[in-house]
Amino acid sequence: MTRPLLIKGGRVIDPASETDGISDLLVKDGLIAAISENIECDEAIVSNAEGLWVVPGFIDLRSHLREPGEEYKEDFSSGGKAAAAGGFTAVAVMARTTPINDDPSVTHYILERAREKSPVRILPIAAATRGLRGEVMTEMDALVRAGAVAVSDDNQMINNSGTMRRVLEYATLVGIPVVVHAEDRTLVGAGTVHEGSVSTRLGLTGSPAIAEASVIARDIMLASLTGAHVHVAHVSSSLGVDLIRNAKKNEIRITAEVTPHHLMLTDENCLEYDTNTKVLPPLRSFEDRAALREGISDGTLDVIVTDHAPHADQEKETDFKSAPPGMIGLETAFSVLTPLLDANIISPMDLFRRLSTEGARILSIPGGTLAVGASADLAVVAPQEKWRYESSNGNSKSRNSPWSGQILKGRVRKTMVSGKIVFDIDEGASCSAVNK
Repeated sequence: MTRPLLIKGGRVIDPASETDGISDLLVKDGLIAAISENIECDEAIVSNAEGLWVVPGFIDLRSHLREPGEEYKEDFSSGGKAAAAGGFTAVAVMARTTPINDDPSVTHYILERAREKSPVRILPIAAATRGLRGEVMTEMDALVRAGAVAVSDDNQMINNSGTMRRVLEYATLVGIPVVVHAEDRTLVGAGTVHEGSVSTRLGLTGSPAIAEASVIARDIMLASLTGAHVHVAHVSSSLGVDLIRNAKKNEIRITAEVTPHHLMLTDENCLEYDTNTKVLPPLRSFEDRAALREGISDGTLDVIVTDHAPHADQEKETDFKSAPPGMIGLETAFSVLTPLLDANIISPMDLFRRLSTEGARILSIPGGTLAVGASADLAVVAPQEKWRYESSNGNSKSRNSPWSGQILKGRVRKTMVSGKIVFDIDEGASCSAVNK
């Protein structure tokens, strides 16, 4: 039997209970057994957390772990270890795999492989339409029974509004959110960067913010019509934030997410033609970034997601226009976001609410809490620790990060899933699956 773990003297921050204070935390039999001052447990292994924060394990609502089909970029073992090193205890994986996750057999396969290989929980998001083509709905009920937590056509927009309406209506019957990628490709065309002065300076075709906002507006109206839960993926524009804020005021069932890179970077970071800054949707203007920051501060944007998108070196080592969009982000999310704490843009409580508690609520899954009796899914972080991130030394198989080589502030020291240590800064990430 595994000995209990007693985490002593850390700052326990739990958004689910609005708890924030110095306490001890006892983990026993995979559960949080007690939280209070001066816990004594003679049989426990003691971990000193003075100066550290103890928080619910992060829940990523959008990630691409590339298995099955593109394991040369990432798989459940490497991606799971990267997640654990970043403080994540659960990762939702998108349906764009090979084969596409549009059939219960693929959902079953993903969960089976994840149980064998991943040190963190894997949550499949299945396709909303067959083949991600936006034409024929998938069998959502069967997919949910197989283990899917939501449906989405990943980075494909469902262009046909009639099909989108039927997807939303059916999703209400099975009780899951529909994750939408808001991008009108007829407005984007060949755009690869945000349309504006930077795209002109780069000599690249721009992607206008209205391409995102127009689809968000449509899906808000469809959500109002159907009563369905629409979750807007990776919001990038001030127009989008305004639409979502107004929809919430009108009590429409809509939630939304934003990535660390859209919160921290702008289109000016593309001026060196670094293909690691090419993402979808594109990095936008300072004004858009300010609106996104206001959105996470006031709760318009419910969650922060990594949109972890690994690519092989040879795929990114090309011209900006030809390179695939996306960057890795599981290992750096918390560290990249700490400047927002220093600038008082967001409080620690609300940061961990966006990284953890709200994700559990949106997907209706356990997690996001340090309540006594809950599964001990947690992270211990050092908010002031500075460290140099080198993507070549990370756990991911891919290296496409714009933060590689930079000094970051704030570091995950330990991650636990069901009371099992899956990452320790002194020992690295666990190589074994948490559910074995």
